[in-house]
Amino acid sequence: MFRQFLSVGGLTALSRLTGFLREIVISALMGAGPLADAYFVALRLPNQFRAIFGEGAFNSAYVPTYSRLLTSAGHVRARDFASRVLTLLALSQLALLALAYLFMPQLVEGIAPGFSADPEKFALAVGMTRVTFPYLAFITIATLHSGTLNAHGYFAVAAFAPVLLNLFIMAFLGVSFLFANAGYAASWGVLASGAAQLALLVIEARRRGVLERFAMPRLDADIRQFLRALGPAVIGSAGQQIAILADTILASGMPTGSVSAINYADRLYQLPLGVIGVAAGTVLLPEMTRRLAAGDAEGAQAAQNRAMALSLALCAPFLVGFLLIPEELVRGAYLRGAFNAAAADRSASVLAAYGLGLIPMVLIRSAVATFQSRGDTATPANCFYAGLAVNVLLKLALSGPLGPTGLALATAAGAWINFGLLIWIGHARGLARASDRLIENIALMMFASAGAALATLPALAFARTLAQALPFLRNEFVLAATFGALSLAYGALIVLATRLFGRRLRRQWL
Repeated sequence: MFRQFLSVGGLTALSRLTGFLREIVISALMGAGPLADAYFVALRLPNQFRAIFGEGAFNSAYVPTYSRLLTSAGHVRARDFASRVLTLLALSQLALLALAYLFMPQLVEGIAPGFSADPEKFALAVGMTRVTFPYLAFITIATLHSGTLNAHGYFAVAAFAPVLLNLFIMAFLGVSFLFANAGYAASWGVLASGAAQLALLVIEARRRGVLERFAMPRLDADIRQFLRALGPAVIGSAGQQIAILADTILASGMPTGSVSAINYADRLYQLPLGVIGVAAGTVLLPEMTRRLAAGDAEGAQAAQNRAMALSLALCAPFLVGFLLIPEELVRGAYLRGAFNAAAADRSASVLAAYGLGLIPMVLIRSAVATFQSRGDTATPANCFYAGLAVNVLLKLALSGPLGPTGLALATAAGAWINFGLLIWIGHARGLARASDRLIENIALMMFASAGAALATLPALAFARTLAQALPFLRNEFVLAATFGALSLAYGALIVLATRLFGRRLRRQWL
């Protein structure tokens, strides 16, 4: 599992890094004004539906069902099940696409009602969403192939596929002079990347001998089991998207640039969250499902503890950085071209607020696997809705006085409620238990994080002094030097502690 985690984590890191480069290009070309706000809404709408019906809900219902069939009934029955699901998925996407095109202005107005006060920005958002929305159909069917490959233990190509989104957007932005503006260029890049990702996964599934085919759907026991799991999962994913949608709705009524501030901060936030949390969840769910199907409950529990320990170890330096040096992170990443200092300050405040919820957000995917690996998608949905209630209430209360920063604080609070309930219920049912090794690792990481935090502010002051002598790239130098120093301090303290306390700490993450 450790090697698979590193493989998926490494390729997901490549995806997030290229996504980060993509945002740097977008920020330089579009800044944080009306064009950027409209583009981010155009990208948000297909992503909302993808997260509800595609990656989030679909994987949590499909992968455990397919894995159990593969283990208990063999490859032929699992492939027949996957083929029938493929047909249902394709038909649903065609219907959704037709409805979206019929009611596109209403959809955009629903997700960004504040844009109605600015007809030019609203028209841009509607036009670009017409281009980006078919991306949903491509990527949802690609998710099916990803799930099948993951269930067979093939993670690499599925983890690499999202890199194409970033590469295509940057390529189309490179020839933006051929389009009406940079927003439309990026939108066409999104659509082209969806087709490319689907083609790549089809080729890989065929090469591995696990490619699904269209088949007449029938409501047999396997499909009914899948649909029973899918229903609560869709409700849970829809709830998560409601929280994200609330951010967009409320931010659309704030001053221009608020939608962009949330997006730019979220891109930095997604570097650890997307790499660590997604890698852990992607590898852990099929691993726990296989072990439970084979009757190895202890092995499933041990795998979950290792995934959580490793996730915490890797995200700790980012937590310190988000809380102590958010301004330096945003300025070093984006402050150039059309992205000005005022936009940087707004995004930095949002990033620090998001940082308060980094730990639960990284660990939620691992905690949810406790239930999803057993075919229970209802409990995670209920836990999420409890967090969502807190989240939305706080958004309404904090968005007025704090603007987009208040929205991010509410997101962090909701994540803690969600994660806490998952852990509490899992423990109460005897399904999840923190091992002594996990507790020792938590103590070790708290010690190393505290030491890294103490080293951060002196390192920042020293980096700023050195940067004054540079003719250019001052913000970039301060970012690299300060974050590098805190990461080195964290790593050095981890190494010191493992040398002091022996081999046990060095081995328990593996």
